[in-house]
Amino acid sequence: MVRNFDTEGNYRMKEKLEIIPVDLLEQYSLQVNKDLSLLFDNLKEAEISTDSFSFYTSVSSVYSSKIEGEVIELDSYIKHKKYGIELLPDYTIKTDDLYNAYTFAKTNALNKENVESAHKLLSKHIVATHQQGKIRKHNMYVTTPDGKIEYVAATPFEVEAEMDRLCSDIEMLLQENLTFSEVFFFSLR
Repeated sequence: MVRNFDTEGNYRMKEKLEIIPVDLLEQYSLQVNKDLSLLFDNLKEAEISTDSFSFYTSVSSVYSSKIEGEVIELDSYIKHKKYGIELLPDYTIKTDDLYNAYTFAKTNALNKENVESAHKLLSKHIVATHQQGKIRKHNMYVTTPDGKIEYVAATPFEVEAEMDRLCSDIEMLLQENLTFSEVFFFSLR
C-alpha cells in the first residue's frame, strides 16, 4: 500500500490491496469524526458484564445467529450465559459456538491460522468435524424465503485463492502504521 500526499498534505491510499476496497477511504477520512478515537475509548463494557461474560459479545452472537436462521431470544441467552441457566442444548449450542469464536477472535492475532481456528469453533455444531476450519469444497448460496437465489458465493475453485488474497491484504494492513480512523474504516470493510 502506498500513501500519496496531495497538495494540502492529506494522503490517499493507492490501491495495492488485492481484495479490500479503498475507494471510499478518502471520502470517509473527510467525514469521520476527528474525535473517533476518544469516543471509542469512552465506550465501556455494559454494567451487566463480568470477567467471564460479555453482554456485547452475547448480543452479537444472538443477532448473528438469528441472521443464520437460529431461533433464540436475547433475554434467554443472557440468562444462560451470565447466570448459567440451563436451556435445551439445541436452543443455545450454535450461539454458544459463535460466542466462543468471537471471544477467540478478540484475543488472538488476525491471520489465516486463527481464522481457521475461529471457523472450527463457530462451525462445531454446523458442519462435520473433517470440514471444520477447512476451505469449503462445494457451492454456496443464499436464498429468499420463496426459494429464489439471492446471493452466490465464490465458487469452490476460487475460495482458497480469495482467502489467500484477503489474508495478504490483512497482513499488509497490519504492517502499516494506520491511524485509528483508518483501522476503523478497514474493520468495516
